[in-house]
Amino acid sequence: MNTSMPRGIGSRLELFVDDWLIEEMSGVGLKMHRPVPREVVMEYDRPWEGPVSMPGDVMLDDGKFKKWYAARSSGGASGQSQDSHTAYAESEDGIHWERPNLGLTEIRGSSENNVIRFVNTDDTHMGGVYIDERPGVGDDERYKAMTVRKVGTDIRKSGHHVIRGFTSADGLSWRVLEKDPLLVGGMAKDYPSNMFDGEASFFWNSLKGEYVGYFRGWEPSRGGTYSDLGGGVRSIRMATSPDFREWSDMRFIDMGDSPQEHLYKHTCAPYYRAPHIYFMFPWRFVPQRQLDPEWDDQGVSETVFMTSRDGVHFERRFMEALIRPGPDSSNWTDRNMMMAKGMLETAPGELSVYYGEHFRRPTCRTRRASYRLDGFASVHGGYGGGELITKPLVFEGDELVINYSTSAVGSVRAEIQDSEGRPIEGYELSRSSEIFGDAIEQAFSWGETTDVGAFAGTPIRLRFALRDADLYAICFRRHGTA
Repeated sequence: MNTSMPRGIGSRLELFVDDWLIEEMSGVGLKMHRPVPREVVMEYDRPWEGPVSMPGDVMLDDGKFKKWYAARSSGGASGQSQDSHTAYAESEDGIHWERPNLGLTEIRGSSENNVIRFVNTDDTHMGGVYIDERPGVGDDERYKAMTVRKVGTDIRKSGHHVIRGFTSADGLSWRVLEKDPLLVGGMAKDYPSNMFDGEASFFWNSLKGEYVGYFRGWEPSRGGTYSDLGGGVRSIRMATSPDFREWSDMRFIDMGDSPQEHLYKHTCAPYYRAPHIYFMFPWRFVPQRQLDPEWDDQGVSETVFMTSRDGVHFERRFMEALIRPGPDSSNWTDRNMMMAKGMLETAPGELSVYYGEHFRRPTCRTRRASYRLDGFASVHGGYGGGELITKPLVFEGDELVINYSTSAVGSVRAEIQDSEGRPIEGYELSRSSEIFGDAIEQAFSWGETTDVGAFAGTPIRLRFALRDADLYAICFRRHGTA
């Protein structure tokens, strides 16, 4: 048994999306789970919407589901045209969405639309909407957003991109920050570093006491070269800020030695049930492929999944696609399957995410997909069974609770060991309850007791035996709490 420093987990939820808590696995392995496609929730068929609209950002606010999205009736993928707007929709259940008639912005002679208003700028489109959770933030800055703006006529010769910041009291009328711009890309002579095209992801990190932002950039290939288009691969940069005004220098995130791929539209945020773990859903673009020879642009795309525990180093354990284009031929063209930022609890035990389909077609739309709660990845054991042993951990509470699923013949059992890997009397695997079924929260028992409070504050290990089962997450809690 390897000797590892104890992992302090307190009573927080720990997801098996990486091997941070795992010491040994035998006959089991980490498995990524794809969300289940559901219904189309929005078709972009209004006069101010159209074939290059994008899914945007979704969130729960004041008991209502809200969505800000790119409404674009014309223009290229970047949407930098007068036909590009930011629109607002809301829902009671995350499935049926309504476009309220805001009456704030006149488009083609009418203000009967759901387009938001910009007060002190000629901008018509923004992205990356966020409800600020920083303690003490003013009411007039409760909502924040960022947008990309092109400066100069030719981004590859004489221009560059900047990031602008916006604030709002209601999410509907927006004002550009007095600090403008917030971030500046390189000039044309440094072309690979000047691209911000793509919506930013940012949020207040309560664990570190700072804003964290993620932005697109061009990263050189590992050979140190850029392509003749001006960049090696599309990649992701990050910066931090104490006040949303002054930002640190940008740095590329670290994805280890994973293969370099074109990644952007990254939709990064802490997982709200375990905010010490960052989830990122980058959009992977494969520019050299073209399935439809009649389509006027090369490239196919899909969404991938990666995680981080510090916001800088991201785990790319799962290289496979999270959301594939699927059997619909209209999704096998450029810039489809882009995920909206945010996830919503739309039913007990269900999380909904949203992604775009049919980009640059008259049928452009957003579809919903669903996860089980915490169900992004699991330790999976097949029919033959296998075991997982954790690193030493220190917890708070008196019950061990798991999120799991088994087949009719499957099971999950658990043993508590000391830090050296020796079974603790009374909590051996042979005395464990044989759990089977499917539940978000299930407490373990050994004989007649579920009480593990005697081991709180002391390094212990957990040994799980899985047979035709998935273990998604664990936590320790006080008896009777949820």
